[in-house]
Amino acid sequence: MGVGEVCERARRVATAVARSSGEGREAALEGMADALVASRDEILEANGADVAEAVERGESRTVVDRLTLAEARVESMRKSLEAVAEQPDPVGEVVEEWTRPSGLTIQRVRAPLGVVAVIYEARPNVTTDVAGLCLKAGNACILRGSSIAHRSNQAVAAALRSGLGAAGFPADAVQLVGDASRAAALELMRSKGLVDLLVPRGGRALIKSIEKNATVPYIIDGDGNCHVYIDAAAEPEMARRIVLNAKTQRPSVCNAVETLLVHERLASDWLRGCLEELAAAGVEVRGDERARKAYPPASEASEEDWATEYLDLVVAVRVVDSLDEAIDHINRYGTSNAEAVVTQNDDVAARFVREVDSGSVFVNASTRFSDGGEFGFGAEIGISTQKLHARGPMGARELTSIKSVVWGTGQVRE
Repeated sequence: MGVGEVCERARRVATAVARSSGEGREAALEGMADALVASRDEILEANGADVAEAVERGESRTVVDRLTLAEARVESMRKSLEAVAEQPDPVGEVVEEWTRPSGLTIQRVRAPLGVVAVIYEARPNVTTDVAGLCLKAGNACILRGSSIAHRSNQAVAAALRSGLGAAGFPADAVQLVGDASRAAALELMRSKGLVDLLVPRGGRALIKSIEKNATVPYIIDGDGNCHVYIDAAAEPEMARRIVLNAKTQRPSVCNAVETLLVHERLASDWLRGCLEELAAAGVEVRGDERARKAYPPASEASEEDWATEYLDLVVAVRVVDSLDEAIDHINRYGTSNAEAVVTQNDDVAARFVREVDSGSVFVNASTRFSDGGEFGFGAEIGISTQKLHARGPMGARELTSIKSVVWGTGQVRE
């Protein structure tokens, strides 16, 4: 099935999905979760073939980690669908309401977007997250995964469509583009009038292609060049735990820390000890001159390192003289995904929160919490690194638009 037909099918069922009840969509999500479990063996078999092929091709450990499903990850996908089902229904939510002197009552009400398309790479769990959130918000969805995960995505999408049908929902509310070519991606980007929102979840090449070619509205889910700033007033043990977690807990994802900024007052014993622990955990350390003085085994960090999203066990380290210098560094090199400060100084925390340009800012917590599930959304369709419509982790509410509903009693404008 070509991209055009996929888009047409999604458009045809979008109205039915939008007018469905919250209870009906909740039942459909539960049906999708049940079908995912029932198809677990087929999904894992398909994923095993994808992983084997990726390893044979010499794909990086980051790609293989993102691609790999196991029983625990399939169970996590099921739980995400159930968590999304339990979220409050965003459709029809009255965001605000007021009455004018004319007697008109004006409401701002959430409404579905229509058809949401997502282009993503190497993460079959995204198939479940996107389908669940789109349905919760009353939207049809179009999924275009990468060729590296094509068997996995097909197996997951088939299960989700089966669950929709069993719940009395049109299966075409979840569409998978089978063609993983660049030409198919370009056609999807240019499906104006059929796609209401496009969310790219991939690397810089995909983002640049979207910015150059898309004629449909889009929200950028960009790089995750995340930072942790350790302030002079940081509690040392807390700072150590946060840095180790943010870098090593799962380095292949976009909310892992890539650059560590440390106040010069801690650039001796604390920094040396922290970097020794990172190195013991397998992390390659690249530092500026003062960081290398504290930890001589570190290699020299280049200008490119400050701007790099490694998605691997590599960290860039810079010693700074002040909060101002840390904020300036983050705002120059950061990608507006997630930034963190560790400090016991409330004034430092307040300035960091106010002045750092990012969709999510953490005080005394790991950047790894920049995630729709951790924010209580059940799942996420992506992390918006731009400023319009939505910013930071996006759940079902971010997949709605706002319309004005005006209630009158016969008023006419003089």
